Amino acid sequence: MSAVSISHIYKTYGKKKEVTALTDISFEVTKGELFGIIGPDGAGKTSLFRILTTLLLADKGEATVDGFDVVKDFKSIRKRVGYMPGKFSLYPDLTVEENLNFFATIFNTSIKEKLALSCALIHKPSVLFLDEPTTGVDAVSRKEFWGMLKSLKEQGITILVSTPYMDEASMCDRVALLQKGSIMAIDTPKAIVEAFAYDLWAVKAPAMLPLLRQLHQFDKIIRAYPSGVYHHVVVPKGFSEEILKEFLVASKIEGWELHKQEPNIEDCFMSLMTE
Repeated sequence: MSAVSISHIYKTYGKKKEVTALTDISFEVTKGELFGIIGPDGAGKTSLFRILTTLLLADKGEATVDGFDVVKDFKSIRKRVGYMPGKFSLYPDLTVEENLNFFATIFNTSIKEKLALSCALIHKPSVLFLDEPTTGVDAVSRKEFWGMLKSLKEQGITILVSTPYMDEASMCDRVALLQKGSIMAIDTPKAIVEAFAYDLWAVKAPAMLPLLRQLHQFDKIIRAYPSGVYHHVVVPKGFSEEILKEFLVASKIEGWELHKQEPNIEDCFMSLMTE
């Protein structure tokens, strides 16, 4: 039996339902799986988690957690799940200044996240929902946090974690790529990368903005976008390196460097967004 099953979930907001949060979301998560929901802010990750933890009603569709319906069996689900929301809760009996002073002086961000995770685990849940748990956390603490999640997975806990950080996809057994409330792909990180249907090149130069503008004007390039210290250039399979080099020379961009690049999840996400 699946730990989480979602079938054709829709969610909108507003009096006239003018804001679409989720559109026809369907997938299953197996017991003991570490499943990632990857997407930028506003993709619908929090709305989905709130529906699955019985804190929000969907407009349409069905979902179960541990075999229990999220609407009919909400009390049973709340006993079985742990939920770590994306926003750290404040104390309502303290002023804004007192809340700021308390959290600023007592806990740094990484300690807050570990404390919030401990709170979500205190009743020994079978399914754990973590909404952007590493946002604002430094790289070392992020690595430590994911190490904790791996340990929890080894204990048989099913974990669903959302994140805007594309590099964290590799930590998951499977991922769903979510954009504007719709799922673009669901698979293992490796399978998603292997399905990338283009060649990818990385190029940089001292003048990066003029370089990007020139790349956007070359009609043989499918897309070009910043990625770290490089611009990634997507071209058809088998596209000639010499043609790219000739274009860079003709564009009069000085000091450029070009090399073939293996795609990652972010490249796949960018590609799926524009297809």
